[in-house]
Amino acid sequence: MKSIANDAKIFKALCDEKRLSILALLRTGEKCACVLIDSLNMGQSTLSYHMKILCESGIVTSRQDGKWTHYSLSMAGRNYACNRLSELTTPDTEANTKCGK
Repeated sequence: MKSIANDAKIFKALCDEKRLSILALLRTGEKCACVLIDSLNMGQSTLSYHMKILCESGIVTSRQDGKWTHYSLSMAGRNYACNRLSELTTPDTEANTKCGK
């Protein structure tokens, strides 16, 4: 059941327009929170909320530099998310034959 909880975090991170906009900005490289706030025209608390979800999913990583946090895409998180999506959407033919299907 732990992997199901992790899967939910990944897909929750991807099901919001603002978080998808953040991911699009991070595709060009690491960004300071201040840049994301300005680019997305959102408040610091709103950005923090969305970044918490993205970081908990593993798709985004963060590092502290003074008073600012810098965010970047995580290749390991991306690969894990891609693999889980593939596993979840690939029919398990052995399971079907065990059930008499």
